Amino acid sequence: MQVITDQVLAFSKDNAPCATAQPGEVLLFKTQDCFAGRIPTEDVTMKDLNFSYGFTNPAAGPVYIEGAEPGDVLVVDIYDVQVADHGVIATDDHCGPLYQTTDYRSKIIPIEDGMADFNGVKFPIDPMIGVIGTAPDGEDVIDGFVGAHGGNLDNKLITKGTRMYFPVRVPGALLQMGDVHATMGDAELCGTGIEIAAEITVKVSLVKGFELNWPVLETFGPHGKWYVNASAQEFDEALMNVSKEMQRLLMHITGWDAIDTYMYMSVQSDVELSQACKPCEVQLSLRMGTPKLPQFPPLVPQP
Repeated sequence: MQVITDQVLAFSKDNAPCATAQPGEVLLFKTQDCFAGRIPTEDVTMKDLNFSYGFTNPAAGPVYIEGAEPGDVLVVDIYDVQVADHGVIATDDHCGPLYQTTDYRSKIIPIEDGMADFNGVKFPIDPMIGVIGTAPDGEDVIDGFVGAHGGNLDNKLITKGTRMYFPVRVPGALLQMGDVHATMGDAELCGTGIEIAAEITVKVSLVKGFELNWPVLETFGPHGKWYVNASAQEFDEALMNVSKEMQRLLMHITGWDAIDTYMYMSVQSDVELSQACKPCEVQLSLRMGTPKLPQFPPLVPQP
């Protein structure tokens, strides 16, 4: 199994791949926390850090996937996410709905036996991947930002046992990931979850020649769903983006027209916030989940 340790700060078609993988190969990504380990104690806050290149959020990679061509879909099965024995939560004075009454503070969170300890309150962790995606074919996108390529999706459902589908926009796809959280609430209100170093085990596969405009997440089990992930600076535009893609994909598998599909989405699809720590320069990230329809083909073809 290849181990990916190189770190990059942006999704870019010009990033030199640090490894090459075959479809069906299992990879281990070793990731840093979103601060690259620069908050080792509670005496250090975000005010002490240099963010001249935007939010750092280093991501391990990128990995060149053999045979991946523009117009394909990269499939990433998340086998496991193992985290370090402590993480950090940090606030600043300009991010999130309560920014006006918030100052810079860091809190180190111990992790032991699968439990996080916040001021003596213990709760189970549920590690998730904040940053994951492929390279865009246009301008570079800093790892802390989100877009149609993936990036800083901050979707707490991107965790062990789920599957991600990403549009391939450049040869080799250039997969990278990082910004793991030991746990995070929807919206990530103060701008951070429990930021933590991690090891992520995934399998990569390809679907050839399928149009995908935004990343898709698949969950399994009796309540399995398909989730379209989309983003924009404002809620109404993000909602439009996620709705259009879900409608398009559902129409493709059901044969229903646009209006019937819209009606079905209104009674069966849920819109959920992934990242919404506004005001913040990072775009708002939404997901729309629709239950799987066993009488129809999968929303995205299987690898």
